[in-house]
Amino acid sequence: MKKYTVGNEPQELAAAATKRNSAHMLPVCDWLSDLPENTQLTDLIEVQFKNTRKGYFHNSAHLPLEKGVKVVVEANPGYDLGEVVLTGKLVELQIKKNKIDASRYEIRQVIRIATEEDLARAEQAHAREQETMIKARQLAKSLGLEMKIGDVEYQGDGSKAIFFYIADGRVDFRQLIKVYAETFRIRVEMKQIGARQEAGRIGGTGPCGRELCCSTWMINFSSVGTGAARLQNISPNPQKLAGMCAKLKCCLNYEVPVYEDASKALPPRHQTLETKDATYYVFSTDPLAGTITYSTDQHIPANLVTLTAARAHEVIAMNRRGEKPVSLEANRAAEAEIGYQTGHGELTRFDRKKKKHPRR
Repeated sequence: MKKYTVGNEPQELAAAATKRNSAHMLPVCDWLSDLPENTQLTDLIEVQFKNTRKGYFHNSAHLPLEKGVKVVVEANPGYDLGEVVLTGKLVELQIKKNKIDASRYEIRQVIRIATEEDLARAEQAHAREQETMIKARQLAKSLGLEMKIGDVEYQGDGSKAIFFYIADGRVDFRQLIKVYAETFRIRVEMKQIGARQEAGRIGGTGPCGRELCCSTWMINFSSVGTGAARLQNISPNPQKLAGMCAKLKCCLNYEVPVYEDASKALPPRHQTLETKDATYYVFSTDPLAGTITYSTDQHIPANLVTLTAARAHEVIAMNRRGEKPVSLEANRAAEAEIGYQTGHGELTRFDRKKKKHPRR
């Protein structure tokens, strides 16, 4: 039985985690896959490599490719090995969706379907990634560079490696590339990523109990501000609002459009309500319920009154006409009078004894 030490994960465990995560990340529902003419519309295919890295290639040889097939594709230099995740017409839509400029993006060719020898060579290359990453971090630290090596990805033929790093500012890593090339005897490519992208590459489970969105289906990352939390009346607790990447959770943006549409029916927050005895300020709002809570003090909760949006607009209209209601709530005297006339407002109505009808 293998023993694993904390803080020094063995290569076997890292390779197994990579293989497990890359099998289901960023799934695309190919709803045209059952059409026989789908692959004849275009020879473009989408290939996924380690974690979230993807690429687009031409199947000029018209190989029988489908989702899940391992293929060998052209790289610079040599070749790389990946898994087909999308074919047919939807690949063109993916390129358009991701806003890839065809004039700048070089679409290479598919060489062949991966053989057992290709898979074995790629497995040997990927087994070196964990050890290389640890050594790369030590070398970057020895040169005094303000950067962190987040992940290392070897090419399928083992001749090249991509070093993903995180840095707050610009880093001059020209000397670092020379050191990496001499140490690991490979071609080196440096690629800067953000904290959200690093979390997506590593993966994990969020506080909701599900896998991280950035490691399963999210491709583009939009900025998240604290205004999204305030709009949804979420407590501004940094520990609860931050995700695994130590940034604001991406899911804070999911329901913002719904709250924005619901907030349009509410009066402005700076709008005050005037009554004959006090001035009321907006204390809190509930856009989905369509209610506003008012307070007689602008800074602390005092004499809180919760109104519907319709009633708040009614009071605002009265104030604009120069009228001030006795209270913010509806006219209770009129309601009591109506209830008394209909017989529903008497307090003694519950004391009346019902007549017992004799059983037939």
